[in-house]
Formats: sequence, C-alpha cells, structure tokens
Amino acid sequence: MSASWGGSESDGVRTAAQNIVLRFRRNPSPDVPEDVALLHLNDPNWEPPSSRWDSESTFGEKPQASSTAYSIRSSDIDSDSRSDSLHKTPAASKLQLREAEEEYEDESPYAEVRAAIANTDDPSLPVNTFRMWFIGIVMTIVMSGFNHVMSLRWPAVGISPLVIQLVTLPVGKLFEYTLPTRQFNTFGYVWSFNPGPFNIKEHTVITVMSNLLYNDAYATLITAMQEKFYGQSMPYSYRILLVLSTQLIGYAYAGMARQWLVWPASMIWPGALVECALLNTLNKNYGRIETKHMSREKFFFLVTAAAFVYYWLPGYLFTALSMFTWVCWIAPTNQTVNTLFGYQTGLGMGFLTFDWSMISYINSPLVAPWWSELNVFFGFTVLMWILAPIFYWKNVFFSKFMPISAAMAFDNTGAPYDVSQILTDGAFDVEKYRAYSPLYLPATFIISYGAQFASLTAIIVHVFLWYRHDIVRQFRRGLSDRRDVHSRLMSVYPEVPNWWYMIVGLVAFVFGVVSIEIFPTDLPVWGYILSILIGMLLLVPVGIIRAVTNQLLTTNVISEFVAGYVLPNRPIAVMLFKTYSFNPMAMSLTFVSDLKIGHYMKIPPRVLFMAQIISSIIGTFVMVAVQDVLFAKMPEICTPEAKGGFTCPAVTTFATSSLVWGAIGPQRMFSNSDALYNPILYFFLIGAIAPIPFYFLARRYPRGFWRYVNWPIIFCSTSVMPPGSGINFSSWIAVAAIFQWYMRRFHFRWWMRYNYILSAGLDAGTILCAIAIFFFLQVPKGGIVFNWWGNTVYQNTFDAMGMPAALVNPGEIFGLKSWL
Repeated sequence: MSASWGGSESDGVRTAAQNIVLRFRRNPSPDVPEDVALLHLNDPNWEPPSSRWDSESTFGEKPQASSTAYSIRSSDIDSDSRSDSLHKTPAASKLQLREAEEEYEDESPYAEVRAAIANTDDPSLPVNTFRMWFIGIVMTIVMSGFNHVMSLRWPAVGISPLVIQLVTLPVGKLFEYTLPTRQFNTFGYVWSFNPGPFNIKEHTVITVMSNLLYNDAYATLITAMQEKFYGQSMPYSYRILLVLSTQLIGYAYAGMARQWLVWPASMIWPGALVECALLNTLNKNYGRIETKHMSREKFFFLVTAAAFVYYWLPGYLFTALSMFTWVCWIAPTNQTVNTLFGYQTGLGMGFLTFDWSMISYINSPLVAPWWSELNVFFGFTVLMWILAPIFYWKNVFFSKFMPISAAMAFDNTGAPYDVSQILTDGAFDVEKYRAYSPLYLPATFIISYGAQFASLTAIIVHVFLWYRHDIVRQFRRGLSDRRDVHSRLMSVYPEVPNWWYMIVGLVAFVFGVVSIEIFPTDLPVWGYILSILIGMLLLVPVGIIRAVTNQLLTTNVISEFVAGYVLPNRPIAVMLFKTYSFNPMAMSLTFVSDLKIGHYMKIPPRVLFMAQIISSIIGTFVMVAVQDVLFAKMPEICTPEAKGGFTCPAVTTFATSSLVWGAIGPQRMFSNSDALYNPILYFFLIGAIAPIPFYFLARRYPRGFWRYVNWPIIFCSTSVMPPGSGINFSSWIAVAAIFQWYMRRFHFRWWMRYNYILSAGLDAGTILCAIAIFFFLQVPKGGIVFNWWGNTVYQNTFDAMGMPAALVNPGEIFGLKSWL
C-alpha cells in the first residue's frame, strides 16, 4: 500500500487527517486518536489499512500522481519493510517500486524523504566559508573535550549534536551581523569573512562535524586501560597513532560503500532524516516573531539555564538526590534490601532519582519511540529484576560471593580480580593462573553477556524473517539504482574521488602498523589485517540494514570471540583486535550517515569530506590531550576513590572484557565442556528461536500487540549493565511514559514543538554545570569537599560497600577446586 495520500483526494484527505489530529485539544480527550497514536506513531510494522485513507485500492492499480509531502508513517524509526514482508508479494512490491520511480520523477519515491527533504537546491549558497570553519572547529574542540571528560564519569552525560544545532544557529547569525563584508583576493581566490546571510548549508556542515565526536574515541579506552589496569604508561606518540588510525581507517570503508549506502534513493537513513528535518525547521523559522507560542530558541535557553542552576543540587550540594536509595538509608546494613534497592552494586529496584544524568544514562527518554522503550524495559525487567535475583540467591555460578551487580571481575576470595597475578610481561601465564584463581563475574555481568550472545542470533533471525525481501531488493537497487531527484541535484557538485578515501585509509593503516609494531602490544600485523577484514566484510550488509531499518548490528561479540581464539593469552592484543574490527566499521557508518545528510541537504561533497577529516583529526588530538591532563591532575581517576564520580566505568568494563576474552580466553571461560560459564552459550540458541513464534503470531494477528515485540531490542536492552543500574532503566521509562506516551498522545502539538528541544536543553544545562563543578570546585587545590549528611548518607550502606550475600572465611576460597 502507498505510504502517502495522493491524487485528487490529497487535499481533502489531508484536511480530514488534520481535523482528526486537532479535534480534541483538552484533557482527558487525546490530541491524537488511538488508531493514529498507537499505530503509526509508535509501531514500525504498521501500514495504512485499505480504507478511505488510501488513494489506491490494490497494488495492481497505478496510484494517482501526488505532490504532497504529507506522510502517515513515522519517519524516524523504520521503513516499510516489515509490512512488505507481511502483506506484499514480491511481484507486487516490484510493481509498486517501479511505478513509484515513474511517478516521482521529480520527487523521492519514499514518503519519509518527501516529508523531510526539499527537492530543490541553490548551488549559489556559500558553504566553504570562514565562519563555517571557525564555528565548526570551535565546536569540534569543545564537544570532543567535554564529551571525553564526561565519558570517564558515572553517570555520564554528553553534548549531543542536537545541542550543537541549536547553539550554532544564533552564533552563525551573530557572525552574519558582525563580521566585515569586505572581499579579499588570495592567489586569485575571492573570499570574505561574511559572504552573506548565514545559511542552512553552513549550518549542516557544522552539524556533521559535531556528529563525528558525540561518541568518544573507542581507542582511548585501550590507552586508559593500559595505564590504569595494566600499569603500562605508553608514550604520547603511541596514543596519537593508535587513536588516529582507529578513527580514520573508516573513511576508506565509507568511500567504498557510497555506491550502496549513500547514492541509492532506497538507502533512506531514517536517523539522517530526523537531523535534516530539524535543520530545515530551525533555519526556516529563525527570527520569526511568534505571538502564540514561545519560540524554540527561547525555550531551549530557558531549559538550559534551569537545568544548569538545578544540577548544583544533585551534582554537588545534595548528591543523595542522585543516589536516592531511601530504602537503603533506612536499613543500611540489611544485605537483601541493599541488593534489591541499591543503585551502586544492587538492582536499583526503585523509580526515584532527581538527577537528569541518571535518568538519561541509557539515552534520552524523550527521543526514542515509545514502543521501543517498552521493549527495552521489558527486556531489562525479565533479565535483571527477575532472572538475576534467581541466579543470585540460587548461587548460580557462585554469584552469592560477589555483589549482584558490579563492572568488575572477582577472584575466589571475593576480592577484585588482580590482573597482575596472572600476567608475565603482559602475556597470560598459565602457571600463575593455576596458582591464583579462576575469574568470576557478578550475576548481572554474566547475564548481560548471555543477552548479548542472544542478541547476535536474534538480530540475524529477526532481520531474515522481517526484512529478507527488502535486503535483496535494496541490495540489487543499490547496484543499479537510477539517479533520483537528489542525486541529480547533487550532480552539479564534483564528487570526491575514491583515491582520496583510499589515501586517508592507507595513511591510517600505516599509523596502525607503526603503533602495534614499534610499541609492545602483542598484536601481529596479520592479526591487525584480519581484524580490518572482518569489519570490511560486515560493513555493507550491516550498513544496508542500518540504512533501511535504523537498526545497528553490534559486532563486539564476534570480534572478541575470534580474537580470543586466534590470539590466546594476550589481553592487550585481543582488545586492539576488537577495536580495529569494530571501531572503523562503526565510524564508517557514522561517516556514511553524515554523507547522506550532505546528500539530502545538497552539500558539496569535497567540502564535506574535508570537514569530516579535519574534525576527526582535531578531535583525536583534543581527546588524547584531555585524557593526559585528567590522568596527571587526578591520580585517583578510574578508581573507586575518584572524586566527582570519575570512576571510569566504561574503562573498567573494557578491562574486564580483556580478562575474559584476552587473558583467560573464551575456551576456559565458555567453550570447554567443563568451563564454569559454558551454559551461557545456550543464549545463542535462545536468541535464534525467540523471534520465530512472534513473527508468525504477528502474521496471524496483524492488528495485535505481537507486532510490537522486537527481540533484538529486548536482548540488547541490558548492554549498558553493568555499570548501569536498575534506576537508570526505571527512571528512564517513567519519564518516557510522561513524554513519549502521555504528552505525545494528549498534547501532540506541544510534543511536536518542544519535546526534542526539552531533551537538548536538559542535556546542555546538566553537562555545563557538571563541567563547572569539576573545573571550579573539584580540581583546584585538591578540590573543595562539601561534607554533610546529604552527601554521605548513601555512601554508608552495604550497597556502596558492595557487600555480597555470602562471605569467605579468612584463608578459605569459594567455587571451583580445579580450573584448568
């Protein structure tokens, strides 16, 4: 069925739809009818039913032409692929796509794209301007530095690209009014500090530069782990070469994948559509005086200011508002109570925290669609609030001798696992391991591993069942896709030659070889090449699925498994293998997504290429320098005693993974029949089976709730735990229920206008205050400590101490008597 209304009925149908949406404006009646709010606003499987809403009666009839950009499908989450797999025959799908190509010769054949992207372009708009580069580079430095600092903190919070979009527009307009307009002639090139109005293309390039730096450089986890957990103080040259190589190799992947992932119209990239829609909205409405509503800009700055002022309470003055474990305060030495309700080493069975950084630890609850958030919370509840307590109190895998949740491994005395006890010159020593202890993982940690095993097979089966026809069709169209309107508009700009990408990739590859060969990493060049090949082989299939469905397949488990077998007993080498396999592929998908944004917004490809490269290089130097300063100024960083929450939970988890997969290895931990955690491998089978019955139930009952069940999301829900806690999920779903269900359902127009702006403002105000507290109160002269009950009450509990349910007597051990 068509996803848009067309023909002579388009105006009337659009008016009818608007009347339905706007008919009910007051509580308790919803702004959006239930069939709309609960179906197309939240359900990615939904297609409009054959009724008066459709402009075509069958697939065999050619739909009437339409120029409307109105779509009844949600543009930010999914494609029509699920419904295709359920309702369409291959012949019908091909017929519809062929007719769509003919019909939308000057429009995209996809309603989501038509709703968000203009089919016009003005090539005369200046893009390669001084103000674009100045603002972009400043934002690159600020974002990479701030986000790297906050990535080492728990709970972490970062500056999102949405914040950069909102902040840089008024800055660009300020430059437009203040910079001189005089023109200069430099070697024949005429330029000006102020070539005219600050335009949407400049704004887009600045946004793309910030997109690359939202996530911290993955390789900085290795350098932090080597220094803090393995006692290897590596030189600056090693750190720079390592991080540069992992950040830049992905450009070669992106250059090779453009013909499949960027240029075809079928690769819609739903996430890119959301960013483009916001860019269009902000630039179209900027400066307009709104008499009936508060402007988005004013709303953003008010929320940011309020969040900045408020965060002084949970962030410094009254930190118990963040760790609001009031039940544990009443019974601080009751082990059961602290295990169930504690936020630090417990399951966090509560819904109260007054800290936005705790609420948004997973991601912002105001962004993800409600149906997916329900899947996440369902998965978390079953795995961590039901299964984990059973594992714990039944002493499965000897888990009672450890805290129920912790981002570290333990030895057979219940103490944190001392990696130095099993290594000789950085390599695993079997005799030392035999003399020391097997490695034990807390209940939530091992269940999280099992869920990740299940998610791997669940994603494969789920994608095959729901998207198999679409993947084949899109892959074929990716090779021979005719040039749609956006490709034709982009044809006026010189494309980036493939050899540009290849040179960047080759230089980065050489950097990687130098870093692993000159310095003691134990990673051979053949292992380095193998890791890169794994990422390259997975790029196009993973990229196609991401571009069509907005789902990203994680490959961490595959990389760790392979590395553990081919590089046994070498923890640093295994983590480097994992990084070179996963990070270049993940970064290349970020590059490709940004290329699609440039494609939609008609940015000259060569300007965009240079902006991406420069942003990546500058961000690398900033992050490495910031890490050096932090480690020099805060010797206790990445330890439980670190001030300001800088305990580096991601680094701790990374280091634990190096022990599991690199030092001890998957054979001793999982594969051997007598391995302690061998039963966890059954999660692979569980993940493969789980999606099948729900697929057939969705086919049998296409209007039932079965179509909302997404097992890959369910299994991936606990990937942040540990170090995440139950409160990060429960408070997240509570806020999501308010905004993603209630406000969207009953106050839809407010939600459309302010919801994403509210999320950005809360993020911005919180991180600015956290940075101010850190630099002005915690760093100078050893920090200013504010000791009172409100800052210590949660620290004097079994939850904070990590008290297990069972203790080992001095001189005794628990668990296995033989572990080789």
